[in-house]
Amino acid sequence: ECVRATFFLIGRNASAHPALVRRMAAEGHTIGHHSFAHPNLKYLKPAAAEAEIDKGIAADELALHGVATTTPGTPFFRFPYFESTPHLLDRLQSRGIAVFGADLWASDWEPRTAEAQLKLLTDRLKLAGKGIILLHDPKAQTAAMLPAFLRYLRDNHYRVVHLAPAPRGAGIARVP
Repeated sequence: ECVRATFFLIGRNASAHPALVRRMAAEGHTIGHHSFAHPNLKYLKPAAAEAEIDKGIAADELALHGVATTTPGTPFFRFPYFESTPHLLDRLQSRGIAVFGADLWASDWEPRTAEAQLKLLTDRLKLAGKGIILLHDPKAQTAAMLPAFLRYLRDNHYRVVHLAPAPRGAGIARVP
């Protein structure tokens, strides 16, 4: 359906499948970060939570670019379980890393048919009208549902927006 997605990668999965990570990027998708092992960072000590974030970024960057760095090429992060702390939010902000949430989701961590998942998601979208949609790419039911969902979006005049970082050096300037 000619759309691009933003994949928030779990570092251990990126480490296990670096060719897939490179393929995602080569096909024009955006690579964001989602920790190394997907723990609930809210319940870790601050230093351990920061280390988990950095380990995930380094694993994603190694898979993508062949260099393990904690400076992300794409400064996007999503907290596992949407659970953050003020300290972690401040640390990511100080590093120029944008934190993303989601407005609606397909609840695809729960077993259901692709058809049932499509109905749930389209019903939620009708109520919300728009927003960031969370899907989990390793789920077979999500993969099976996705073509029909993308057709639904097209047929109902929704627009899929590709999230990408601003070019280096770009920013907001004050006009005198």
